[in-house]
Amino acid sequence: MGLRVLRLRNLILRHLAAPGLVLLLAVGPGFAQSGDNRPQEQSGKPGAPNQNDAAKDNQHKVDEFAEAAHAINGPGGNPECVWLGRRVVQLMYRDDLDTAFRHVDLYDRFGCPGGHIQAAFRCLTRFLAEIDDKVPRSLSDHVHTCWINPQAQPQAAAAAAPSAPSSPAPTTAGSAAPATPAATPQPSPTPASPTK
Repeated sequence: MGLRVLRLRNLILRHLAAPGLVLLLAVGPGFAQSGDNRPQEQSGKPGAPNQNDAAKDNQHKVDEFAEAAHAINGPGGNPECVWLGRRVVQLMYRDDLDTAFRHVDLYDRFGCPGGHIQAAFRCLTRFLAEIDDKVPRSLSDHVHTCWINPQAQPQAAAAAAPSAPSSPAPTTAGSAAPATPAATPQPSPTPASPTK
Protein backbone atom coordinates (compact mmCIF):
# COMPACT_ATOMS: atom_id res chain seq x y z
CA MET A 1 0.00 0.00 0.00
CA GLY A 2 2.85 2.46 0.73
CA LEU A 3 4.26 1.88 -2.75
CA ARG A 4 0.90 2.65 -4.29
CA VAL A 5 0.63 5.90 -2.35
CA LEU A 6 4.11 6.96 -3.49
CA ARG A 7 3.28 6.24 -7.13
CA LEU A 8 0.03 8.15 -6.90
CA ARG A 9 1.78 11.08 -5.22
CA ASN A 10 4.52 11.16 -7.93
CA LEU A 11 1.86 11.03 -10.66
CA ILE A 12 0.00 13.96 -9.13
CA LEU A 13 3.20 15.96 -8.66
CA ARG A 14 4.22 15.41 -12.29
CA HIS A 15 0.88 16.69 -13.56
CA LEU A 16 1.01 19.75 -11.32
CA ALA A 17 4.70 20.50 -11.86
CA ALA A 18 4.38 21.86 -15.43
CA PRO A 19 1.57 24.36 -14.71
CA GLY A 20 3.19 25.29 -11.40
CA LEU A 21 6.50 26.00 -13.13
CA VAL A 22 4.78 28.15 -15.75
CA LEU A 23 2.99 30.08 -13.03
CA LEU A 24 6.22 30.54 -11.10
CA LEU A 25 8.05 31.82 -14.20
CA ALA A 26 5.22 34.24 -15.03
CA VAL A 27 4.82 35.68 -11.55
CA GLY A 28 8.44 35.51 -10.40
CA PRO A 29 9.79 38.64 -12.13
CA GLY A 30 6.98 40.71 -10.64
CA PHE A 31 8.06 39.78 -7.13
CA ALA A 32 11.72 40.24 -7.95
CA GLN A 33 11.37 43.94 -8.80
CA SER A 34 12.54 46.29 -6.17
CA GLY A 35 11.39 49.77 -5.47
CA ASP A 36 8.38 51.62 -4.23
CA ASN A 37 5.05 50.03 -5.15
CA ARG A 38 3.07 53.25 -4.55
CA PRO A 39 1.68 54.90 -7.69
CA GLN A 40 3.66 57.89 -8.89
CA GLU A 41 2.08 61.31 -8.82
CA GLN A 42 1.17 62.42 -12.32
CA SER A 43 0.63 66.11 -11.64
CA GLY A 44 3.84 67.12 -10.00
CA LYS A 45 7.33 68.35 -10.54
CA PRO A 46 8.63 65.41 -12.67
CA GLY A 47 6.34 66.22 -15.63
CA ALA A 48 6.95 69.96 -15.64
CA PRO A 49 10.46 69.92 -17.20
CA ASN A 50 9.24 67.70 -20.04
CA GLN A 51 6.37 70.08 -20.74
CA ASN A 52 8.75 73.04 -20.66
CA ASP A 53 11.15 71.28 -23.04
CA ALA A 54 8.30 70.51 -25.44
CA ALA A 55 7.14 74.12 -25.30
CA LYS A 56 10.68 75.35 -25.97
CA ASP A 57 11.05 72.95 -28.93
CA ASN A 58 7.75 74.10 -30.39
CA GLN A 59 8.70 77.76 -29.97
CA HIS A 60 12.09 77.03 -31.57
CA LYS A 61 10.34 75.49 -34.59
CA VAL A 62 7.99 78.47 -34.91
CA ASP A 63 10.97 80.83 -34.76
CA GLU A 64 12.78 78.83 -37.46
CA PHE A 65 9.74 78.97 -39.76
CA ALA A 66 9.41 82.72 -39.19
CA GLU A 67 13.11 83.19 -39.92
CA ALA A 68 12.81 81.18 -43.13
CA ALA A 69 9.74 83.11 -44.26
CA HIS A 70 11.59 86.38 -43.63
CA ALA A 71 14.85 85.33 -45.31
CA ILE A 72 13.51 83.45 -48.36
CA ASN A 73 11.28 85.15 -50.89
CA GLY A 74 8.78 82.96 -52.69
CA PRO A 75 7.49 79.48 -51.95
CA GLY A 76 10.81 78.23 -50.53
CA GLY A 77 10.02 80.21 -47.37
CA ASN A 78 6.54 78.74 -46.88
CA PRO A 79 6.30 76.64 -43.72
CA GLU A 80 5.34 73.46 -45.60
CA CYS A 81 8.28 73.88 -47.99
CA VAL A 82 10.67 74.54 -45.10
CA TRP A 83 9.38 71.54 -43.15
CA LEU A 84 9.47 69.05 -46.03
CA GLY A 85 12.61 70.45 -47.65
CA ARG A 86 14.70 70.27 -44.49
CA ARG A 87 13.47 66.72 -43.86
CA VAL A 88 14.49 65.71 -47.39
CA VAL A 89 17.98 67.13 -46.87
CA GLN A 90 18.34 65.33 -43.52
CA LEU A 91 17.15 62.04 -45.02
CA MET A 92 19.59 62.41 -47.92
CA TYR A 93 22.39 63.01 -45.41
CA ARG A 94 21.42 59.80 -43.59
CA ASP A 95 21.31 57.87 -46.91
CA ASP A 96 17.59 57.14 -46.57
CA LEU A 97 16.92 57.93 -50.20
CA ASP A 98 13.65 56.00 -50.51
CA THR A 99 12.00 58.06 -47.78
CA ALA A 100 13.63 61.22 -49.12
CA PHE A 101 12.11 60.65 -52.57
CA ARG A 102 8.66 60.17 -51.04
CA HIS A 103 9.10 63.49 -49.23
CA VAL A 104 10.24 65.11 -52.49
CA ASP A 105 6.96 64.00 -54.10
CA LEU A 106 5.04 65.81 -51.35
CA TYR A 107 7.40 68.78 -51.60
CA ASP A 108 6.67 69.06 -55.33
CA ARG A 109 2.93 68.67 -54.75
CA PHE A 110 2.96 71.78 -52.55
CA GLY A 111 4.65 73.74 -55.37
CA CYS A 112 7.95 74.12 -53.55
CA PRO A 113 11.14 74.88 -55.54
CA GLY A 114 13.17 71.70 -56.20
CA GLY A 115 16.38 73.64 -56.76
CA HIS A 116 16.33 74.81 -53.16
CA ILE A 117 16.76 71.23 -51.93
CA GLN A 118 19.76 70.79 -54.21
CA ALA A 119 21.35 74.03 -53.08
CA ALA A 120 20.76 73.26 -49.38
CA PHE A 121 22.24 69.76 -49.71
CA ARG A 122 25.25 71.14 -51.60
CA CYS A 123 25.72 73.62 -48.74
CA LEU A 124 25.39 70.83 -46.16
CA THR A 125 28.23 68.90 -47.78
CA ARG A 126 30.52 71.81 -46.91
CA PHE A 127 29.68 71.33 -43.23
CA LEU A 128 30.32 67.58 -43.01
CA ALA A 129 33.35 68.04 -40.74
CA GLU A 130 31.29 70.12 -38.29
CA ILE A 131 28.29 67.78 -37.99
CA ASP A 132 28.58 65.71 -34.82
CA ASP A 133 26.10 62.87 -34.24
CA LYS A 134 26.73 63.11 -30.48
CA VAL A 135 25.45 66.70 -30.36
CA PRO A 136 21.63 66.56 -30.30
CA ARG A 137 20.71 69.30 -32.80
CA SER A 138 23.91 69.46 -34.83
CA LEU A 139 22.48 68.09 -38.07
CA SER A 140 19.16 69.92 -37.89
CA ASP A 141 20.85 73.24 -37.09
CA HIS A 142 23.23 72.90 -40.02
CA VAL A 143 20.38 71.91 -42.33
CA HIS A 144 18.41 74.97 -41.19
CA THR A 145 21.42 77.21 -41.75
CA CYS A 146 21.85 75.85 -45.26
CA TRP A 147 18.13 76.12 -45.96
CA ILE A 148 18.13 79.80 -44.98
CA ASN A 149 21.39 80.58 -46.80
CA PRO A 150 22.56 77.96 -49.33
CA GLN A 151 25.76 79.98 -49.82
CA ALA A 152 26.79 79.56 -46.15
CA GLN A 153 30.38 78.53 -45.44
CA PRO A 154 31.88 76.67 -42.47
CA GLN A 155 33.49 78.83 -39.79
CA ALA A 156 37.07 77.71 -40.57
CA ALA A 157 36.68 78.56 -44.24
CA ALA A 158 34.89 81.81 -43.44
CA ALA A 159 37.75 82.88 -41.15
CA ALA A 160 40.33 82.11 -43.84
CA ALA A 161 38.33 83.87 -46.57
CA PRO A 162 39.28 87.48 -45.62
CA SER A 163 42.98 86.72 -46.11
CA ALA A 164 42.30 85.47 -49.66
CA PRO A 165 42.24 87.96 -52.56
CA SER A 166 38.96 89.81 -52.79
CA SER A 167 38.55 89.41 -56.56
CA PRO A 168 36.07 86.71 -57.50
CA ALA A 169 37.41 83.67 -59.31
CA PRO A 170 36.34 83.49 -62.94
CA THR A 171 33.73 80.90 -63.67
CA THR A 172 33.69 78.74 -66.76
CA ALA A 173 31.27 76.36 -68.29
CA GLY A 174 32.21 72.71 -68.34
CA SER A 175 35.69 71.62 -67.41
CA ALA A 176 37.67 74.18 -69.40
CA ALA A 177 40.29 76.12 -67.46
CA PRO A 178 39.88 79.90 -67.34
CA ALA A 179 42.16 81.85 -69.61
CA THR A 180 44.65 84.05 -67.81
CA PRO A 181 47.17 86.38 -69.44
CA ALA A 182 50.12 84.36 -68.12
CA ALA A 183 48.72 81.11 -69.47
CA THR A 184 48.12 82.31 -73.03
CA PRO A 185 51.11 82.04 -75.33
CA GLN A 186 52.46 85.37 -76.58
CA PRO A 187 53.57 85.67 -80.22
CA SER A 188 57.27 86.37 -80.60
CA PRO A 189 58.05 89.76 -82.17
CA THR A 190 60.55 88.42 -84.72
CA PRO A 191 60.22 85.08 -86.45
CA ALA A 192 63.16 82.77 -86.02
CA SER A 193 65.06 82.02 -89.24
CA PRO A 194 65.42 78.36 -90.09
CA THR A 195 68.97 77.05 -89.88
CA LYS A 196 70.36 74.76 -92.52
